[in-house]
Amino acid sequence: MNMKLNVAVAAALVAAASSAQAGITIPAGDWTLDIGGVVNAYYTQTTYSGDNSGAAPLGLGNGKGDSTSNITTGLLPNYLSVSGKTRQNDLDVGFTISINPGASTNRALFQSSQQENRQAFLTFGDASWGSIKLGKDLGIFASDAILNDMTLLGVGGGAGNLAGNTTTLGRIGSGYIYADWKSQVAYTSPNWNGFQFTGGVTQSWDAQTAGIAAVGSATSTDRGGSQPAFEGKASYEWTGDVAGKVWVSAISQKVKGLTNATADAIVGGVIVPGTANTITSSSDRATAWDIGTTVNLAGFGLTGYYYDGKGIGQTGQLWDGFDAAGKRRDSKGGYVQGTYTVPEVGTKLGLSWGQSKLEGNSVDAFDNLKNEMWTVGAYHPLTKHLNLVAEYSQTKQKLEQTGGDLDAKAKTVSLGAILFF
Repeated sequence: MNMKLNVAVAAALVAAASSAQAGITIPAGDWTLDIGGVVNAYYTQTTYSGDNSGAAPLGLGNGKGDSTSNITTGLLPNYLSVSGKTRQNDLDVGFTISINPGASTNRALFQSSQQENRQAFLTFGDASWGSIKLGKDLGIFASDAILNDMTLLGVGGGAGNLAGNTTTLGRIGSGYIYADWKSQVAYTSPNWNGFQFTGGVTQSWDAQTAGIAAVGSATSTDRGGSQPAFEGKASYEWTGDVAGKVWVSAISQKVKGLTNATADAIVGGVIVPGTANTITSSSDRATAWDIGTTVNLAGFGLTGYYYDGKGIGQTGQLWDGFDAAGKRRDSKGGYVQGTYTVPEVGTKLGLSWGQSKLEGNSVDAFDNLKNEMWTVGAYHPLTKHLNLVAEYSQTKQKLEQTGGDLDAKAKTVSLGAILFF
């Protein structure tokens, strides 16, 4: 496999299609099997500063002045994917199943139980009319945001304790919302000279609180989902001396059974989280849309992205999207990224900045909660399958409120390697 190690390769593995375009190809009767994956590990050092102390009201996870060091996986998990494809009855038929084991431990006599099974789906279709996907795969809304993030090859931000987790956050929550891995039924059109669209229904999720004391949030109890979520995206991609892609996507989901909670309070400058009381029959709809583009010219790459949502949250979908009274919070954000690949050497140098903002409502004890991060990184192809990675990221979380703003910072240095096969 002649694999060039760059963000596009990582994207191909993360969003592996039934055509199985990665690693080891094995003919097996009527089928062609493909086995591919990722192995990565990084040494990270994170230092915390700012107002993050005591109960960690801003959610970065460690007290002021603390530092942590870890050996962990990055934004991509360790990954083993098995795909297959065949042509039967004038249909292209395929499947993909993956396992994603964690590679970080932090306790004696305890192997981390962190393991994911991100993909288990089948596809069928034809080049003349498109394809249909059924099963679990990367979500549709905001998928291009993460697939074009340069930290996909590295670690990104170091908020919280990185040890014992399957992956880090990368730029998730500091420039885009996580597309996540969703059960879905989706249709993808043929590629018409670079234009393509996907539309589908995905499993609806409950609204929930992320456990950040700065935000008193409603949760929902619509177990199983009375309605699915609806997601879609469209893109146009072109080649040439100036190559690139532009895309838009959107999501809409009805949220029912919102819990009415007591709003947060500020006591002595410290936020005291509210408590849930009664279950109401209130319902609302979480929605979001985004737009982005990436352009490449003579080794230079530029990416710009923006999203806007109501009730969708800031980091994970439907996390803290509704206030303590069950009303939608507005959120928005985006990122810009520039990269340059050094000729002959192949080293990719990158600089990116992004921000995500969650706007408080009248019942909230805050006006805005902002996550901001900038990252500088170097990604060097030691071989065609192996990349060495060095990154520095600075994350800042700021709580804007009437009683005085609070802010917390985390600075993370990461060094490691990522292997594709």
